[in-house]
Amino acid sequence: MKKFGVVLLVLSLLLAGTAEAEEKTFLSIATGGVAGTYYPLGGGLAQVLNNHVPNVSVTSETGNASAANINLIAGHEVNMALVQNDVSFWAVKGMAPFKEAVTNLRMIASLYPEHVQCVTVKASGIKTLMDLKGKRVSVGAPGSGVAASVSSIFTAAGLKHEDMKPDFLDFANTADRIQDGQLDAGFLVAGYPTAAVMALAAQKDVDLVAFEDALLDKLAKDYPYFIKDVIPAGTYKGVDHDTPTPAVMAILVCDSEMADDLVYSITKAIFENLDELRPVHDKAKLISLETALKGASIELHPGAAKYYKEKGMELPTF
Repeated sequence: MKKFGVVLLVLSLLLAGTAEAEEKTFLSIATGGVAGTYYPLGGGLAQVLNNHVPNVSVTSETGNASAANINLIAGHEVNMALVQNDVSFWAVKGMAPFKEAVTNLRMIASLYPEHVQCVTVKASGIKTLMDLKGKRVSVGAPGSGVAASVSSIFTAAGLKHEDMKPDFLDFANTADRIQDGQLDAGFLVAGYPTAAVMALAAQKDVDLVAFEDALLDKLAKDYPYFIKDVIPAGTYKGVDHDTPTPAVMAILVCDSEMADDLVYSITKAIFENLDELRPVHDKAKLISLETALKGASIELHPGAAKYYKEKGMELPTF
């Protein structure tokens, strides 16, 4: 009988372990290319969630920028993604580059500002946006948040792609083409310092194009998700001046089908363990509960909203 009891105990433990394994939830976060900020930040978020949310296994995946990441959520191919707040706004409204409204997109948290960086080399003679006319300019990868942001900026500035020789490239390829002398300038939208620009500045005498104050005011008025900001002097080697430029917010979004309790636990884990997240990138140091709803452009997931309500925060309405 003792042996039988031991066997039952072992079987019970094995079954319990199997049940626990079956209950584990596997989640994915779409990030960005390895040269940008999303990639290391997504890895850091995954690690924090694995450490502090019970029974989940979270992996970060390289992505192809904001619009592509949102399309992955629209197709239920990933659970969460790092995206720009402006592209999220366009997605839920069904505006270009989206063919129809993305109805299952929800916000978890606003993270940090992403700055529009118009990168050039000093020898190009490009000082203002109008100097881009006739030049070889990368305006962002097709379907990316960069391309969409640049389109808005050009509209506000009275510029068209036809005014220049446009190319449609991602962060890394833009930097490579500038380094090889195949481009005069290129746009990035990312948290500074951006690895691709740092690497370029180590090889070339780079500069950043400053935005005039009147244009920044017009952008903020016409497109409320833009904010006025500055990239400080010394951010990149050889750029010794402050650079006024617009910025959008990087936000963490998710599929609306995620369970409320799960998203609540995810939100809580992020903001109660920021000390573990901040070392992964300089921009992670800017993430705080105080700015968690800054630049909110889409509806919050109910699980995230519950956490913010508990903290006494005023929720955005749409």
